Amino acid sequence: MATPDGSGDAATRRRPMRLPARHGYGLVLLLIVLTYVLALLADRRWIVMVLLFVQTGTVWQALRTSRARPGVRLGAAGVFALALVAAASNLFAERTPLTGLTFLGASVLYLIAPVSIVRDIGFHRGVNQETMFGALTAYLLIGMAFGFAYQCVAVLQTGPLFGDAGDPALSQALFFSFVTMTTTGYGDLVPAGNPAQSIAVLEALIGQLFLVTAVAKVVENWRPRGWSRPAVASRGAAEPEERKPAP
Repeated sequence: MATPDGSGDAATRRRPMRLPARHGYGLVLLLIVLTYVLALLADRRWIVMVLLFVQTGTVWQALRTSRARPGVRLGAAGVFALALVAAASNLFAERTPLTGLTFLGASVLYLIAPVSIVRDIGFHRGVNQETMFGALTAYLLIGMAFGFAYQCVAVLQTGPLFGDAGDPALSQALFFSFVTMTTTGYGDLVPAGNPAQSIAVLEALIGQLFLVTAVAKVVENWRPRGWSRPAVASRGAAEPEERKPAP
């Protein structure tokens, strides 16, 4: 319904941006898993090309689901266009600077997307399955972002990223990223110098702060529907005894 100040029309125009529940963060989680699987198989150039498409599409879907601002989505579209050019160049030359810049752009967007997701789930009235998926999606996107950042550094810098271990494959970069973010620290891969060392410290701090604040808060407040029923039934059964008149 339209109002004199036109706010009703504006709200109506904004409604199409909201997605149905079946296209929520569950789909983004599936895309993240697909991105990781492709990264494990990224030993051929055409797989890297597909990976660039999927990782940019993952960010786009995350921004769309979280209803990010148009400017942020426009930036994602720019990175997607860059991924097209990088994918084409990767068919003829491996590890070009353009590929490294594409990984850098994707890494930045993978860090922006969690901010948009947390902002979106923060406005949820309660904690439900979609909120849980959103928090998990944001956490995994952070790990993927730093994994792509390590790969970007490996492509652009002159020396090997991990010293004697050399430059990592993309699967190794993602493995090192999640090991660092969870502060597991196996010690088999160690950055030889900066900026990779500073990026690893930053990732460990961000990962732990996000885990003990956003994710922990969501898990603490999440209650499946069936959990509250026994308590309600117990109170209902106890009420008749409390109302018995004193002898």
